[in-house]
Amino acid sequence: MMNTKDIFLLFTTRIIRLFCYGFLSVILVLYLAEAGLTESQAGLLFTFTLAGDAVISLWLTTHADSFGRKKTLILGALLMLSAGIIFLLTNNLIILIIAAIIGVISPSGNEIGPFLSVEQAGLTQLVSNEKRTNLFAWYNVAGSFSTALGSLAGGWLVQSLQLSGWTSFTSYRVLLIGYAIGGLILAILFLFLSPVIETKKESTQIKKVLGLHQSKKVVFKLSALFALDAFAGGLIVQSMMAYWFYIKFGVDAGILGSIFFGANILAGISALSAVKLAEKIGLINTMVFTHIPSNILLILVPLMPTLPLAIGLLLLRFSISQMDVPTRQSYTMAVVAPDERSAASGVTAIARSIGASLSPILTGLFFSIPALFSAPFFIAGGLKIIYDLLLFREFKAVKPPEEK
Repeated sequence: MMNTKDIFLLFTTRIIRLFCYGFLSVILVLYLAEAGLTESQAGLLFTFTLAGDAVISLWLTTHADSFGRKKTLILGALLMLSAGIIFLLTNNLIILIIAAIIGVISPSGNEIGPFLSVEQAGLTQLVSNEKRTNLFAWYNVAGSFSTALGSLAGGWLVQSLQLSGWTSFTSYRVLLIGYAIGGLILAILFLFLSPVIETKKESTQIKKVLGLHQSKKVVFKLSALFALDAFAGGLIVQSMMAYWFYIKFGVDAGILGSIFFGANILAGISALSAVKLAEKIGLINTMVFTHIPSNILLILVPLMPTLPLAIGLLLLRFSISQMDVPTRQSYTMAVVAPDERSAASGVTAIARSIGASLSPILTGLFFSIPALFSAPFFIAGGLKIIYDLLLFREFKAVKPPEEK
C-alpha cells in the first residue's frame, strides 16, 4: 500500500512551497509599505488575497478528483508563479488585488491554494488508517521546519543585502523573485507524480454537493467551526505579527527572521508530539486540550513589557500551537468516504480561507489606531478558545475508524 516515490515527492513539494511562504512572509508587509501602500491598504490586499484563494481553491479542490489531482497541483503551482511575478512587477493596488484574487501568495507563511487539500487526499490513499496521523504529523513537521528556514533565510538575506548597500525596496524584491522561482520548481516536480494518487472513478449516479455526498453534514459542520478558528488566526498572520514586533520593539528584519525561525521549528515539533498524545486520548481531545492553553499564551504576548519576555511567550505558545493541525487533518480525512477526501479537505480548507480572509483588514485598521494596536492578539485568542469549546461539544462522540 505504501508508495514511497509519491510520498517523497509530496513531501518535497511541501518543503519547497512552505520555504517560499516563510521566505516571503517576514517582509511582505514591509515590502508593500516601501511600495507606498498604507497599513489599511495592506490589510485590504491580504483580505482579497485570502478571499481570492477561497474561491479559486474551492473550485479546484471540489473538482480535483474528477479533473485529476496531479493536474490540479500543477495548475496551483502556475498560479503561485504568476502571483509572484505580478507582485514583483507593479505596486499598483488594483493590479495587486487582481493578482491576489487570481494567484497564490501567502501573507501568513502558512498553506494557501489547493495544494494542502489535494496532497492530503493523495497521501491518505497511500497509507493505512493506523499510519495516517503519523504521516500527517511528519508532513506538518516538514512544512513547519521549512517555513522556519524560509523565515530565517528571508530575514537575514534582506538584512545582508541592505548592509551591502541595497535599498530596502530592492532587497525585498529579491525575495519575490525567489517566490516566483519556487512556483516554477513546484510545477515541474508535480509532473513526476504517478496515477496512484488519483481516486478511483466514482459512480455518476451519486448526487454530490461541492464534491460531497454522504459526509455533507459532518463536513459542513466542521467547516463552520474551522472558519471561526481561521478568522481568529487571520487577525495575527505571520506578516502582521512581524510588523507588530517591528513597530512595538523596533526589531529589524534579521531578528524577525530568527524569531519566526524558532517559532516555526517549535510548531513543527509540537505537530509531531501530537501523534502519541492522539493515540492515548483521541484526535478530538488532542485538538481541543492543546489548543486552549496555546491561545491563553497568545493573549498574554502583548502584555509583556519587554522584547525578550514577548518573544519567550510567543515561542512557548508555538511549542504547543500546532498539535491540533495534523490531528485535525487526519480526523477530517478519516470521517469521510475515500471519494470525498479531496472535496472534504478542500471545503474545510476553503472555509478556513474565507474565515481568515475577513480578518486581516480588521488588523490593518487596529494597527492604524494606537490604542488598539495590540487588540488582534486578545480578540484572536478569545475567539479561538470559543472554537475549541464548540468543537469538543459537537464532535467528541464522532470517532475515526482507528478509535472505534
